[in-house]
Parts: sequence; structure tokens; C-alpha cells
Amino acid sequence: MTIRILLADDQPLVRSGLRVIMAGHPGLEVVGEAATGSEAVRLVADLGPDVVVMDIRMPGMDGIEATRLITAGPATARVLILTTFDEDEHVYGALRAGASGFVVKDMALDDILAAIRVVAAGDALIAPSVTRRLIADFAGRPVAAGPERPERPPRPVEGITEREREVLTLVGRGRSNTEIAEDLFITVATAKSHVSRLLTKLGARDRVQLVITAYETGLVTVPR
Repeated sequence: MTIRILLADDQPLVRSGLRVIMAGHPGLEVVGEAATGSEAVRLVADLGPDVVVMDIRMPGMDGIEATRLITAGPATARVLILTTFDEDEHVYGALRAGASGFVVKDMALDDILAAIRVVAAGDALIAPSVTRRLIADFAGRPVAAGPERPERPPRPVEGITEREREVLTLVGRGRSNTEIAEDLFITVATAKSHVSRLLTKLGARDRVQLVITAYETGLVTVPR
């Protein structure tokens, strides 16, 4: 199956480079390019891509608002944030807006392409190398309240078993299903089953939202 991709970035060189790279990989097809968030929203409706590779900082409507509109609408496109994390403070906001994951522009190209395939398959992905920095941006810090940094105490997590609580904690730490299985001395299939039940019980769309829940509920905290 060919994955149809929309590139949303205000830098033409970035879009051109990604288009050229993807053209050389079977199963990936760039069906459109957008230079602004509003253009990305329009093209999603017009072109029906499977994945939107979305930058955050764009003129006019930014990637966060575009992501919110895309994921709240009737389109089935999933959003993968591709950003320069060191310069962006709003990755958390993008995930809360409905993005299925994020990768950074200095990652290996093969990893970025793999992330696109993961998201297109309906899974979620957070680049392990920046997970801790993402969480540190919004969790456990006395910062001013705002849409990207909510100022509120950890909320309790209810309706899950003790084992599911352990699994949720490990998901929040960025552990894969295989790593969870190793940590808890269970099979990978059992780890996947626990994650699936957590998604259902907590009303989470994907693994990204489980990570956010783990931090918001205080199961995982950022060292001070």
C-alpha cells in the first residue's frame, strides 16, 4: 500500500528535500505541499493524504492549530510533527491537539521515514531521544498557566489494575512493548494486551496520549 503524504513546512528547501528523498522510497508518495497551517488544513480536505508531516512554526496559522483542526475534522489523516525541538516550546501542545507523534529534523532520514510508516499504520511515535526534554517542558515545573503548560496538580488515574499502572508508567518513560515485556518478565503479546486495555480504559487515542496521561497523573515525574 502506498502511503500518501502531505508536507507542511514554511521552508521550501525542507519540503523539496523531503519530496526528493521520499521519491526514492517505494510505498511513499508526496501528494501535496503546504507553506502554512491553513493551507495544510485545506489540502487535507482536498487531497485526502494518509499522513501530514507537519512543522510547528509557520506564518499565520501554526502547526498546532492546523493539527487540531485536521484531527477534529472528518479527514482520516494522521499528523506527524517534524520539528527542530531545541527551538520549539510547543511540542506538547501539538500532541494535545491530536498529533500522532513527533520526530526532529536532525534525526537520521531512515528514522524519519520509519516514523511516517509507523504513524500511517495507526500507531503513535515519540522520538526516544527527546521524550525527556519534551516532558521537562511542561511537567513538574512551576510555570505560568497556558495552553501548552497547564498549571494544575496531578490528577489521579482510576479504573486500571496495578499491573496496568506499572505498564502505563513504563509507557510514560518511553519504553517499547518489547522493553516493557523484559522489565515486567511477561511476553510481548501480554504487554501489547495491557497497552490495548489502557487505551480503551483511559479513552486514549494512541500511545502518545498514554505518555501524556502518565505524566499528568504523576506516575512519571521529571527530576528537579
